[in-house]
Amino acid sequence: MIGLFSGSVSIMADAINSLSDTASSILTLIGFEIAAKPADQEHPFGHERFEYISGLFVSIIITYVGFQFLEASIRKIYQPERLVLTPIVFLVLIFSIGLKCFQGRMYLKFAKMIDSQTLKATAKDSYNDVFTTLVVLLSAGIEKLWGFRIDGYVGLILAGYILFSGIFMLRDFVYELLGSRPTKEEITVMEKQLLSYGTILGFHDLLVHNYGPNKKFASVHIEIDDSLSLNQAHKILDIIEKDFKKTLDVALVCHLDPVPVNNEKYREILKQLKQIIKEIGEELRLHDFRVIRNGKELQFDVVVPEGYKLADEILEQKIRSAIQQRIGVHQLDITFDHNYLL
Repeated sequence: MIGLFSGSVSIMADAINSLSDTASSILTLIGFEIAAKPADQEHPFGHERFEYISGLFVSIIITYVGFQFLEASIRKIYQPERLVLTPIVFLVLIFSIGLKCFQGRMYLKFAKMIDSQTLKATAKDSYNDVFTTLVVLLSAGIEKLWGFRIDGYVGLILAGYILFSGIFMLRDFVYELLGSRPTKEEITVMEKQLLSYGTILGFHDLLVHNYGPNKKFASVHIEIDDSLSLNQAHKILDIIEKDFKKTLDVALVCHLDPVPVNNEKYREILKQLKQIIKEIGEELRLHDFRVIRNGKELQFDVVVPEGYKLADEILEQKIRSAIQQRIGVHQLDITFDHNYLL
């Protein structure tokens, strides 16, 4: 109402931004309500991803509003009009700043209580709104005191801000729905947990995905001495899976990779193979090594970092050539890993 009364496009842009925040809050609440529903027969992993869907709708609305006010602000620059700026306009803007500060504090408080990334983003948005309203207040004050008509330019800046926020929110929610990579901190925590087990020889091929902010699933290959019985190995994997669920709230599935640590031929070939891989590329790593048919065939995986200088085909040729010359084995089964976290 104040924006329409004053004729200020920047005040209207700020008001619509606030209204979009209200819509965002309503959709967030609806998202939380649906996301909190337990798993059922049709949705065995629960409904938590609906939080991302509600956020996607909000970001589309915000982006659309940004485009509308971009157009209105450009018109205002070319066809400026005198604003009607009464004391009530300034009082409403000041009250709006105080209200947004309070909203930001409350959102942040609850976000920390329930560990919600969506609420943390909403809190950040509220604090950003404090800045935009301060800019609008400054613009109105300048026109009131000195008569400079900068309303269209300020509206243009705010429209750009709204567009920027909407597009980046849209990108983030699309990433979440597609399945985004876990943070470095999350990967480090899982790696430290795996390193704490003295009963395993190593681990690799870690994959992590989620079905919402609080529904994390992971799988990993665990290397264990092949002299252990199947029951002993199974017990070790059970302990790891239960620990992950208890301490990290991650549903982990472990794949067993037996390693013949007492096999002299295995150890000798592995030593030579590691040297070959290191000479070809310091960044390359080797795992899942198997000696088949008494050394007549070798199977192994090579971990290739993102953006590596050589294509898989060329890399395979180099590895095959070196193994055939130095180890004398011609039957090779090589797999290249690209998207695993560890």
